[in-house]
Amino acid sequence: MTTKPLVLVVEDDRVLNDSIREFLAPLADSQGVLTGDEGEYLAAEGIFDAIILDIMLPEMDGFTILHKIREKGITTPVLILTAKDGLSDKMRGFTLGTDDYLTKPFHREELMARIKVLLKRAGKIADDHMLTDGSLKIQLDNRSVTVNETAVPLSGKEFDLLVYLLQNQGTILTKEQIFDRLWGFDSDTGLAVVEVYMSNLRKKLRGTPTAAAIRTIRNVGYIFEQGDNDEAK
Repeated sequence: MTTKPLVLVVEDDRVLNDSIREFLAPLADSQGVLTGDEGEYLAAEGIFDAIILDIMLPEMDGFTILHKIREKGITTPVLILTAKDGLSDKMRGFTLGTDDYLTKPFHREELMARIKVLLKRAGKIADDHMLTDGSLKIQLDNRSVTVNETAVPLSGKEFDLLVYLLQNQGTILTKEQIFDRLWGFDSDTGLAVVEVYMSNLRKKLRGTPTAAAIRTIRNVGYIFEQGDNDEAK
């Protein structure tokens, strides 16, 4: 697991799917699926930072996927990628809640630029490779953390957990979402590992404003609270 954004690519052309994921690699990690049903299932998990969504898919079309995930309250930025370039199709996509629309054939550089804009707008990437909140500073390139200018040594998953919480500040993240994002759907590790790493993270942040900003939502998950966290609560 890295601290790169995570992009879901829903495209039934396997060669194109693989190609998109390959040239996005410098910017983001990605997971690719080839059918609409798989796409809807994964998108509804709410663990991705952006979704590239084809329209003409087997089992379930992209418009239906978009409608279903928006009904479930999933606000993940979506870029529709399709050969359907009619005005009515574009209007339908935006009405259903897409954030951008790119028609095939397309230039790789344009897709990269559009995804980068969506990720920046959502606060998932920053030009200076740093995330901040009050006295908390996270340097993504060298994976270092300081609070009040004091270094906080975190292990790999502890660091990833703190980044994921901050990138979703103000949003409740369920234990399942955290597990799927950090350990992956295919992990043999149990869900309890989330509580273990959260406990470890809190111990290392004990006494800092950042520790006070991380709240447990009983029987649900955790939230990194928005607001001025310079003062411990």
